[in-house]
Amino acid sequence: MQNRERLTLTVKETAQLLGLSRNSTYQGILTGEIPHLKVGKRILIPRVALEKLLAEAGNKARDAPS
Repeated sequence: MQNRERLTLTVKETAQLLGLSRNSTYQGILTGEIPHLKVGKRILIPRVALEKLLAEAGNKARDAPS
């Protein structure tokens, strides 16, 4: 199974996709800026929620007055 087929991402994978450090990604999770699930001790980021977050950010940037 390839990464794009999985429903969730690890913190490390999310950091790489967003171009952030692992620490910055954990901080985003802690503050609620990055949606996540906790399964036992694991933190997983739902791919759909991350894509939605990025799409909404892109829409805000596009709709902002220049």
